[in-house]
Amino acid sequence: MSDAEWAVVRDAMPVPEWLEGRGGQPEGYCHRQMVDAVRCLVAGGITWRAMPADFPAWDRVYAFFRRWRDKGLVAEFHDRFRDRVREAADRDPEPTAGIIDAQSVKAAASVPASSRGFDGGKKVNGRKRHIVVDTLGLLLAVMVTATCATDRDAGQTLLAQLRERHWRIALVWADGGYTGRLVDFARDALRVALSVVKRSDDAAGFTVLPKRWLVERTFAWLMRSRRLARDYEGRTDTSEAVIRWSMSMVMSRRLARRPR
Repeated sequence: MSDAEWAVVRDAMPVPEWLEGRGGQPEGYCHRQMVDAVRCLVAGGITWRAMPADFPAWDRVYAFFRRWRDKGLVAEFHDRFRDRVREAADRDPEPTAGIIDAQSVKAAASVPASSRGFDGGKKVNGRKRHIVVDTLGLLLAVMVTATCATDRDAGQTLLAQLRERHWRIALVWADGGYTGRLVDFARDALRVALSVVKRSDDAAGFTVLPKRWLVERTFAWLMRSRRLARDYEGRTDTSEAVIRWSMSMVMSRRLARRPR
């Protein structure tokens, strides 16, 4: 990170428990080095044991990553960035509309059979990333499942999580894979209008569809991180944490380019 970006990242980092008198002991490594090391792994697609010698030992970096994943600190870190990006764009921190979609990716040999599947439509053996983004393309909710999970079943769980975290959400755009009972569930149980944006039957080739292109752009941002080119993680919550780290890099760089 540059010094300008580190200033942005430092302001968004969660406060350690020992600084607030909640026990524990001070960490022995510099936070800037730890964050840089995790970002290096996510952006470069390297393995944990291939961590460059300029960073702390790989097992210490992994312990840092695991602690942030298990205690929800990476989600808090990511959400602080999202709120600041929305405020910089003159938007309310709490969104009122979103776009939902899913992406199937191949899984590496390290992914266990219990959390992977086969997507018959896209002919992909691996996992599926379900995300909801706001109208700026920023991540609101993410869930990783096996590719055999249908968009409707995963969307029901994901929309429930979205409604719990973002109470002002009233409208979500989706593609044709989310039709059927999910529309009724969103309206009756969550008080969310699920609007399906369908592709025209007369359209030929690639067509930019209203609102749906926003979530496709977010997937393109994520694929810049080589760790996300396919799923290498043994656990689905680790995959979700890597996705949040990738989006945090996108937002921190955007904030660092703005004049302070």
